[in-house]
Amino acid sequence: MKFSKGAWAIGAILFVLIADQILKIYIKTHLMLFEEIRITKWFIIRFVENNGMAMGIEVIEKSFLSLFRIIASFAIVYYLFRIVKRDFKLGYIICISLIFAGAIGNIIDCIFYGVIFDHSGYFGDSYGKVAMLFPPDGGYSTWLHGKVVDMFYFPLFETVWPSWIPYVGGTPFIFFSYIFNVADASISIGVALLLLFYRKTFSLSFEKKKIEA
Repeated sequence: MKFSKGAWAIGAILFVLIADQILKIYIKTHLMLFEEIRITKWFIIRFVENNGMAMGIEVIEKSFLSLFRIIASFAIVYYLFRIVKRDFKLGYIICISLIFAGAIGNIIDCIFYGVIFDHSGYFGDSYGKVAMLFPPDGGYSTWLHGKVVDMFYFPLFETVWPSWIPYVGGTPFIFFSYIFNVADASISIGVALLLLFYRKTFSLSFEKKKIEA
């Protein structure tokens, strides 16, 4: 049975979204904030929440960030529909599908998690408890103000910056210190494949003529 390119795109998106949300909900309802499960020395499941953009950066108010993500996702889905209709190569369509699915995965957290989960963690009234899904007293925040759940931590090795490097010399350095989720990984893989194999195709996709790129 041969699947259409559109069906492959939908399948990739659903696979990422389902895997992402199942893992996030499991982590939220089984671990306290900052609790971790050490799989190996270099592979750790650590529950953290990201209130901003990539790598925890916060530069704009949360509701505006959530709305920006939603608008950007509409632009991506329109672009995805366009390249499927124009019959671009399947690999390129899958790359865009992975980027779109990752964006939607984190948008779901931002829109809904503040309403459907309560607090968990080590501090205050939340000490020693995990979050409850659909708590009777309401969530920890409001619509569009949910926090993104991250959990994958790969501290591959630890070292110290050489003393001659300004500002950071002599301080500890961990590679890779960022904590991410399935949605983040989906976006990163999609972008990496796009840059490696489909840079020319990306440029061609904005031409009006129908082309097999």
